[in-house]
Amino acid sequence: MKLPHDLPEALATADVIHDRQVIEQAIARMAARIRNDFAGSVPVYLTVMHGGLPFAGQLALEIGALGLDLEFDYLHATRYRGATSGGALHWKHRPATPLRGRRVLLVDDIVDEGHTLAEVRAWCRQQGASDVRIAALAVKQHDRCVAGLHADYAGLVVPDRYVFGYGMDFKEQGRNLPAIYALKE
Repeated sequence: MKLPHDLPEALATADVIHDRQVIEQAIARMAARIRNDFAGSVPVYLTVMHGGLPFAGQLALEIGALGLDLEFDYLHATRYRGATSGGALHWKHRPATPLRGRRVLLVDDIVDEGHTLAEVRAWCRQQGASDVRIAALAVKQHDRCVAGLHADYAGLVVPDRYVFGYGMDFKEQGRNLPAIYALKE
C-alpha cells in the first residue's frame, strides 16, 4: 500500500474507526477493572512514550476518580524511530522508579504485534517487579502477536490496517487527534 504524503491527505483517505465518545467510554470501563484489580496497592504507572501519552493521561484521571492512587513514571522505548516497520529496541529513557517488589501497569496506545511491549515487560520483570500488566487503548485484530503477549486491559479493537490518532501517529503526526482513524486499503 502506498502511504499518503502528509496528515491532511491521510485524513482525507481514512475511515473513523472509533470516535472520541466511544474511546472515552472504553477508557472508563478499563479504569473500573484496573481499580478493582489493583485495590489495596499503589502501582507504578508506566506510560510508554510517545504514543501512550494521550491515553495514559485520560486513563489515570479515570482511575483517580475511582479512588486508586498511582505512582507515575514513564519510559521511552522504540523500535520504529520514525519508520513504518520496527527494528531493534532502542531505549530513549528508562524509568527512574525502582520496580523491585512493585506492581507495574504498562500503559500504551496499541498492541499490534507486541515486540516492543514484550521487551519492556521482560525488562520490568528483570528489575524485580512482582506483577507487570499491560493496559492498551487499542488491540489490532490479527494473529501475528508475540507469543504470550496480550493486553490485560484492552479498550478497543481496531482492524489490521494502518491506524492513527489518539496517541498513534501517521508519520510522527496526528497523535493528538481525538479519534482513531484507519487508512483505506
